Amino acid sequence: MSALLLVSLESAAQAPAPAPADETPRVTTSDTALLRGTSEDPLGAVLAPVTLPDGATALYGFVGAPEIGVGFRQGISGFELEARARLQWFQLSAALELAVRRKVLEQGILSLAPTVGLGVVLNSGATYMDDRNYSGVLFRVSPGLVAGWRVADTVSVLGLLDVPVDIGLSNGQSRRIQALGGGGVEVYLGSNLSALAAGQLGVESFQERSGESHTRLGYSVRLGLGARLF
Repeated sequence: MSALLLVSLESAAQAPAPAPADETPRVTTSDTALLRGTSEDPLGAVLAPVTLPDGATALYGFVGAPEIGVGFRQGISGFELEARARLQWFQLSAALELAVRRKVLEQGILSLAPTVGLGVVLNSGATYMDDRNYSGVLFRVSPGLVAGWRVADTVSVLGLLDVPVDIGLSNGQSRRIQALGGGGVEVYLGSNLSALAAGQLGVESFQERSGESHTRLGYSVRLGLGARLF
């Protein structure tokens, strides 16, 4: 009996003690939430966030109608600089622009940033999908506004307003103006990649020569993918 008791005591001494309840790992705040607003916050590359944090850079591309394009974004000294190239494949026209954004409002999950871009448009005048298109070189001014709602650590809902104005250089009478409003959503996929789906609707007014103005429905649909570089 004493031998059995001794063996039982030795087995109990060697058995691992259960871990205290307060040592169980718990996660109360996600890593992404802790990084919000810093250059290491991974969400956003195409349009979100409304401005990149200082020191952050991103490269993106998108497909859609009537445009496809690529761009590079850089956060610097409270501003964001962007270089972008777009092909309007309905008209076979290319636009090269430099733009700047500045965040003017950040209140809770809401942020707001106006933007303005300057560039040049090279229009081939192709009419295979747009029978009112015309050729020429135009100067572009692109004011706009981006609003962002950070609805989750990995999701940002966007409000978009763009008013690109094209003024003829090769033909001083040619004009084109669009006013497009809409929204979209950008989602962090992991590995510093974010995906965008966005749509806008509005009006487009244009003329090739004085007294021949036309107005029609304007729209834009985009599916984009972007990467944070650092």
